Amino acid sequence: MRIPFCLLFLFQLALAHAQVADSAQRKLQLKGAVNCRDIGGYATKDGHHVKWNKLYRSAEMSKLTDSDLLELRQRQISTVVDFRGVEESKRAPDHLNVNMDYLLCPAGSDSSLVGWMKTVSSLKSGGDSMMISYYGKTEFFAARYKPFFQKLIALPDGQAILYHCTAGKDRTGIGTALLLYSLGVPYETILNDYLASNYYRRSENEKMVHSMINGMHMNEDVAWSPVSVKKEYLDATFEAIREQYGSVDNFLKNELDLDQTKIDLIKTKFLQ
Repeated sequence: MRIPFCLLFLFQLALAHAQVADSAQRKLQLKGAVNCRDIGGYATKDGHHVKWNKLYRSAEMSKLTDSDLLELRQRQISTVVDFRGVEESKRAPDHLNVNMDYLLCPAGSDSSLVGWMKTVSSLKSGGDSMMISYYGKTEFFAARYKPFFQKLIALPDGQAILYHCTAGKDRTGIGTALLLYSLGVPYETILNDYLASNYYRRSENEKMVHSMINGMHMNEDVAWSPVSVKKEYLDATFEAIREQYGSVDNFLKNELDLDQTKIDLIKTKFLQ
């Protein structure tokens, strides 16, 4: 029996309850960007906590207002990592403060986006299968996320970093998951942070689905699959990594160049 999306959405939202419950502290109130939030406060397996006001995830930053830019300055956000493709970033370049350290990590994004648009526009069913397949493709992970971790390691003391893609849920969601894993955060917490994008993007997602149904004549279930996040999607990433590399730790070490010394450095910088 097919579960109506509205019920599935509420179930997934319930899983992310802890992240949603503290949204007043976690969410950045920006006028020109959505799904922008602090990933601080999460407990690790060994009793530490991710530092607040150091690590921020977001959707695209092309429409930031002057008050938004002031908010970034006040939060000491000095580095921005962009996971969008070259063409994506050209169409909507980030609007950032002067002298911010900006890094584009486009590996795989432009080709993936073109393929995704062609596929999703023709689908009549199987939206979840398409997303699970996307999340299970790891060939661009090293090129995309290795520079990200290098920026994390090099971040000056007293400063913060923000990273994003277009919607702030898929490429950013995977990057956040890998970062939180490297810090020793349990997978259940990692998953809850990932699923919280359904809450932070709810209004935008409803608008997108309405447009896809009416403009592209898509099935409603298919339309919801690419705009939302589900447990099965992130599970597919971690399952693919374990299958290819034996473990997530092996992947971090061999593909992202995160040996134990660098892992310890990241923990020193971002845990308390």
